[in-house]
Amino acid sequence: MAVTMPPATPSNILSPNRTPNRPPMQPNVANVVLGNLPIKPWYPSFYPEDMVGGRKTERLFVCRWCFRYSSEVMKYSAHCKVCPLKDEAPPGDVIYETDDYIIHQIDGEEHKLYAQNLSLLSKLFLDTKSVFFDVTTFLYYPLILRHPTADDASHPYGQVVGFFSKEKMSWDNNNVACILIFPPWQNRGLGQILIAASYELGRREGRFGGPERPLSALGRKGYLSFWCGEVYRHLLGSPLKRTATVKEISEATYILPEDVVAALREMDVLEQRKMASGSVVVSKGKLRGWAERHGVRREPIVDVGAFVDEEEVEEEEEEEEGEGEGEGEGEEEGEGEEEEEGEGEEEEEDAEGGADEESETEE
Repeated sequence: MAVTMPPATPSNILSPNRTPNRPPMQPNVANVVLGNLPIKPWYPSFYPEDMVGGRKTERLFVCRWCFRYSSEVMKYSAHCKVCPLKDEAPPGDVIYETDDYIIHQIDGEEHKLYAQNLSLLSKLFLDTKSVFFDVTTFLYYPLILRHPTADDASHPYGQVVGFFSKEKMSWDNNNVACILIFPPWQNRGLGQILIAASYELGRREGRFGGPERPLSALGRKGYLSFWCGEVYRHLLGSPLKRTATVKEISEATYILPEDVVAALREMDVLEQRKMASGSVVVSKGKLRGWAERHGVRREPIVDVGAFVDEEEVEEEEEEEEGEGEGEGEGEEEGEGEEEEEGEGEEEEEDAEGGADEESETEE
């Protein structure tokens, strides 16, 4: 298959942008305890001065349900006993639900304290996150793992294991501002679920973009893995075609053209020879080999049918309200009929494909 590649420029050669080199800052919390899980922070966060100001806090306790925090174990234990989310779902609306995962959408303006606490915790593991308190212009999407450990199996809803956020109005059309899976649940492919969800939401909103740049080294690795997988699925899953352009691949996957190019190069599936038209050759055999080596499946990462449409939710709510009103009216009518019947009685008585051929792709 031939792919027509755009001219190489510094912007698409280096995309995604690399995080500027600078000395890492030392964390101001030695240990954080999330529920009953001890975690070593990677970076400093901006917790109140009385907890972390001018010294390194030895231990910070964070509620695993609402993410409120304390450096005193007695205060933390007292909070856990009365936490309003101990037996309740996180705030916000369900936008994605399967047997194993749930994703909520939380408005930072409506649930300000929850969003602030989540942001402060995430800063311990994100070098570049800069928004902690002014959360009103952001939406947050926590990923809930229904049965993360035996200890959490008793909770009726599960455990928030990570999240991504995005601006309500992004001038750069970014579909993610920051993204994180908490360390105890990393290396399980959960980050790919959040990335895939962010692109699917972008598709539904007509937001053609990508993550906010620059990406951290860990973020770059995760996104390259996602882009490669999506390009692989598209090239092998689309109808047999001799040529394709990067623009066509981009429009089909909602991945920016420069990120499509980065994925093709990362997979190392481009043949050395070029076509007379200037296109380069992509080997489908190499694509399959790459997928086999990296354990990438043909099935999409998220189930598109598991997303909840806002219109459907609104219609269901309207139907429920209508049914409630109808039931109330029916009860009143029934009571009236009974009264009439009673009166009458007194008077009487007195409801895989594709061939192994090479294909051309235009970069």
